[in-house]
Amino acid sequence: MNLDEATNQINQKIAQSPGLNARVKFNFGDDGIVFVDTTQSPPVVNHDDADADVTLTCALATFAGFLNGSQDPNIAFMMGKLKVAGSMGLALKLNALLEG
Repeated sequence: MNLDEATNQINQKIAQSPGLNARVKFNFGDDGIVFVDTTQSPPVVNHDDADADVTLTCALATFAGFLNGSQDPNIAFMMGKLKVAGSMGLALKLNALLEG
């Protein structure tokens, strides 16, 4: 999975979750950033490094596992493969949204 594929997947998942009302940053390290602002209508999805309510940091391969169901986000978090900065409650909402 590359950054464009991740962006498209995120865009599709966000479209299925009206009412999220948050700013989320997915930080994939050297592979780039996907920023989602669902406080706007329609939601803004881009590659800006903007302030967010929660930032999820992981490798693109780990993120791909979340989407296809082969990687549990909770286990990834406990193993240090996923780092969360900001609202843990929002991160848990995203967990349910992203799982494959």
